[in-house]
Amino acid sequence: MAEDTEIRRTLAEGAARQLANATKTRAYWGGITPRWLVPLLQWTPVEAGIFRLNRVKDDHEDGPTADVQCSPPKDRDPDLPETFVDYDDRPREYFLNAVTTVLDVQTRVSDLYSRPFDQIQEQLRLLIEKVKERQEGELINNPEYGLLANVAPGQRITTRKGRPTPDDLDDLLAKVWKEPSFFLAHPRAIAAFGRECTRRGVPPPTVTLFGTPFITWRGVPLIPSDKVAIDEATGTSKILLIRTGEKKQGVVGLFQPGVPGEVAPSLSVRFMGINRKAIASYLISLYCSLAVLTEDALAVLDHVEVDQYYDYA
Repeated sequence: MAEDTEIRRTLAEGAARQLANATKTRAYWGGITPRWLVPLLQWTPVEAGIFRLNRVKDDHEDGPTADVQCSPPKDRDPDLPETFVDYDDRPREYFLNAVTTVLDVQTRVSDLYSRPFDQIQEQLRLLIEKVKERQEGELINNPEYGLLANVAPGQRITTRKGRPTPDDLDDLLAKVWKEPSFFLAHPRAIAAFGRECTRRGVPPPTVTLFGTPFITWRGVPLIPSDKVAIDEATGTSKILLIRTGEKKQGVVGLFQPGVPGEVAPSLSVRFMGINRKAIASYLISLYCSLAVLTEDALAVLDHVEVDQYYDYA
């Protein structure tokens, strides 16, 4: 008589996982960047969304034609000059621009599927990040108030050899020599500059800001932003040098505090209601602009080759 054959069966992992709780994460978006430009700017509050930039009328390269006299000590009763400083009678006005989007959420989704993460809050979080990314892009590239559109002709220079060199950045520092705050460039442009420094045997030192290391040149940090565009057809980009702050007559960001539904300075989220198809809508708005108080607060280096490799052997 044949012996009984023992049959062993085990629970399959795939089946077992059906009874296990999965640890879930919130949705991560790789498009979120540090956006260093925003915290590095000084932000000036405006009233009624309007900022009027008054400037002195410069009739001469050395400044306004106001007569100032220095008399020698022997002249006890000198004739004092009578003069005044004239103002520009057509000052530029900046108006806050809005970066907006509308979130639509089916109420059935938000009612039933909001554990462990609130669906509306997660959608708002991601869209606010998207709006802030667009804000940084507008601060740099907006055709009216963006940094690149407001560089004075005399503050534009071109690279000497295409690739960004220490000499080129020194030329920028000569343009913005009054207390420069930071360079702003695409990460690939900063990498190209780092290669040139290494080739010359002068690796740039680093400084820590916001808990993050940045390379510097002449003590001025190079701040990366992928919103400084690269022309992929030519492989070129730009490097900006910026002085910030009202006291330094530099570049300032503009915002309006106290907007309805404010969740952050000049950023609002407003519930727009639920329509007959049970769609709940939320309006996300961020109001901002930027002003260059004096022309020598901003300069740009053009035609920066970012991906050119050279055989230096």
